[in-house]
Amino acid sequence: MDLALLRTFVTVHRAGSFTRAAALLGLSQPAVTSQIRTLERQLGRPLFLRQARGVTPTTIGDELAHKAAPHLDALVEITETGLDEDSSIRSLHLAGPPEFTAERALPALTRLAGDDPQGLALRASFGTAEEVLEGLAAGHHDLAISTARPRGALLTATPLCDEEHVLVAAPRRAGLIGTERSRREGARALENLPVVEVHESLPFVARYWASVFDSLPAASGTVIVPDLRAVLACAVAGAGLAVLPRYLCEAALAHGTLVELYEPAVPPLRTYVLVVRTGTLAMPHIARAHEWLLTSASAWC
Repeated sequence: MDLALLRTFVTVHRAGSFTRAAALLGLSQPAVTSQIRTLERQLGRPLFLRQARGVTPTTIGDELAHKAAPHLDALVEITETGLDEDSSIRSLHLAGPPEFTAERALPALTRLAGDDPQGLALRASFGTAEEVLEGLAAGHHDLAISTARPRGALLTATPLCDEEHVLVAAPRRAGLIGTERSRREGARALENLPVVEVHESLPFVARYWASVFDSLPAASGTVIVPDLRAVLACAVAGAGLAVLPRYLCEAALAHGTLVELYEPAVPPLRTYVLVVRTGTLAMPHIARAHEWLLTSASAWC
């Protein structure tokens, strides 16, 4: 069987459409369609069901992908690494949300890379949960950290850790209403404070309000910046209240540059999962990084 046909097939399976697969492979869509039809004729079975938007693998298509993909990934790894004296060094491509990846995952993996006698080179990229899962499925990454669990059997997710969310503000802002009043009256006491968030939809604040106060926030965003580290800096500077992961703001809370406005009996949590393409944990460098992150995460919770 032609390996080029298998490579095209696996790319279509991961991308979910001939158009996206063609872009990833640098081929025309008719060329991808022709290769898939050739492979289907050789196997005597349909591999995909054509739909208005993309394709869905058949049962035999799923089985073939799960058997072939790890071996094709291993071949790609060999060709990318080469066979010279440096061939023991393996590149690990990690994707995840910028703040958690930068503050938690990359420092842990950097320690692994420094201690790994077999050699490990790190490459990282940031994105939303949807972006990193799509990139992983398409073969751009080896590991992905996500707050969304993938569907289907192509990707395998393992719980990594829970992230506690905290409602905070600078002492000057908190003093305008008094922390005792905010803890006594809850959302009503906080409705006039400006909000610092990562998006106009107020995803962190809205999730906190729904979980803790069973309501929606009344305020709109005063400062919108798409990075939680920048949200932290603006909150410390007194721009308004913010909802932040505790690990990100615990130093500011300890130093008194932020105060916790409300302490719910059950704080809101967000769960991270560690995701790989099914079968790729057979590759030693991915397995080592996967195990190391799971071990490291036990100290993050």
